Amino acid sequence: MKSKGLDYTILVIAIIGTINWGLIGFFKFDLVRFLFGDLTLLSRIIYALVGLAGLYLLSYFGRISSMGNGE
Repeated sequence: MKSKGLDYTILVIAIIGTINWGLIGFFKFDLVRFLFGDLTLLSRIIYALVGLAGLYLLSYFGRISSMGNGE
């Protein structure tokens, strides 16, 4: 099953999350908190989506290893 659109969407969400973590680590600046508030419903949804995106990306390990097998 091809799911390129979903894969790209998940990848973009994960990249946004990693940028946010980089900002926190380097500058102590939480972009999500700045834009959406301190643990508001919307910011919690964003954090949850980033977490789910990371879990989904774990499936890439299986896909990468099967790419060389012609599957």
